[in-house]
Amino acid sequence: MSPDTASSSASSASAPSAPAPSGPAAAGYDVERVRADFPALHQSAHGHPLAYLDNGATTQKPRAVIDAEVHFYEHDCANVHRGVHALSERATRAFDGARAAVQRFLGAPSPREVVFVRGVTEAINLVAHSYARPRLREGDEILLTQLEHHANIVPWQLAARETGAVLKVVPCNDRGELLFEEYLRLLGPRTRIVGVGHVSNALGTVNPVRAMIEAAHAQGVPVLVDGAQAAPHVRIDVQALDCDFYAFSGHKVYGPTGIGALYGKETLLDAMPPYQGGGEMIRRVTFQESTWAALPMKFEAGTPNVAGAVGLAAAIAYVEALGLERIAAHEHTLLEAATAALADLPGLRIVGTARDKASLVSFVLEGVHPHDVGTILDRQGIAVRAGHHCAMPVMERFGLPATTRASFGLYNTLAEVEALAAGLRKVREVFAR
Repeated sequence: MSPDTASSSASSASAPSAPAPSGPAAAGYDVERVRADFPALHQSAHGHPLAYLDNGATTQKPRAVIDAEVHFYEHDCANVHRGVHALSERATRAFDGARAAVQRFLGAPSPREVVFVRGVTEAINLVAHSYARPRLREGDEILLTQLEHHANIVPWQLAARETGAVLKVVPCNDRGELLFEEYLRLLGPRTRIVGVGHVSNALGTVNPVRAMIEAAHAQGVPVLVDGAQAAPHVRIDVQALDCDFYAFSGHKVYGPTGIGALYGKETLLDAMPPYQGGGEMIRRVTFQESTWAALPMKFEAGTPNVAGAVGLAAAIAYVEALGLERIAAHEHTLLEAATAALADLPGLRIVGTARDKASLVSFVLEGVHPHDVGTILDRQGIAVRAGHHCAMPVMERFGLPATTRASFGLYNTLAEVEALAAGLRKVREVFAR
């Protein structure tokens, strides 16, 4: 994927994005040094060296992230914003510092626009509940795409069911690319919000989110971007995108599970009612009424995941130290190698061949169920994902119950790509008997 995809505007719906950098930038990337930072990679699976190619589901964690969480629990474990003792003050500084790190990572103007959540799923539910539901009326439209993860479908279905709104869906072509002209046609006077994944977790397609946002804003429609699959691979700049909401999950970007962030424009967040009630999110409480705390605490009821936020800040620091552009170049090299290697295998079909793709390959092998492919690869130490990838509508679009998906991260190697190809040849041998 092109490193500047997040902040560049497509000149037209049909023009392909610039190719991701490769060659010298990728060649100068010391992947073995990077791998040394990840304890989980240095193990065997079924007697084979582990080749972890399931990064689209979750990433492994560098020692820096593990150590940051351990240090917090060993030295600074306390609740935040409420204590006057030394541990609470240190925990509060670390928590507030983590929010500032996320603000910089996303290019957000203010830390008030960064809400800590459990991940993208909670972020989208928050927006659907607090922004959309109070504004939706019967016959209003929510515009999604055929490529969405269930997390960017089901919350909108629930909102539509309660309000009488309807979902409209932008289709994709046989390459897995959105039909932009259809998107423009579906944007209408009843459209109240657009929800779009920056990158498809099932196909790797990088959507033209900047152009989509511009078109939506021209009609006064806000846009939520699901950045779960984009944040690990490309520099995000929410101001350049001009999105209204952007969400990402920490565990996809080499951080802990159970922590993520929602960016929202301050004017929108300020006008939204709380998502949950409880401690921390209030200014004053009586049995007659309550008033809410200022942003972002209004949306962070209860004791937050302080250790998770600390670990997320460490993950962001780690990724930024490596350089997102250098990571993108390395991963693009892996994508090109995997695409070429798999294309040479008899009976294998790659599903999702968009001109602008992130570093994953989704495929089917003739005569072999994807779960069997994944199981046989696992016996060779190769971890991939097999199934519908929480994207059943896109599977239905391609007439498939499931695919096998190999997704690459900053620590994967060309040798692991070769191991994947060799493993798939072994799968064919097993089923040829």
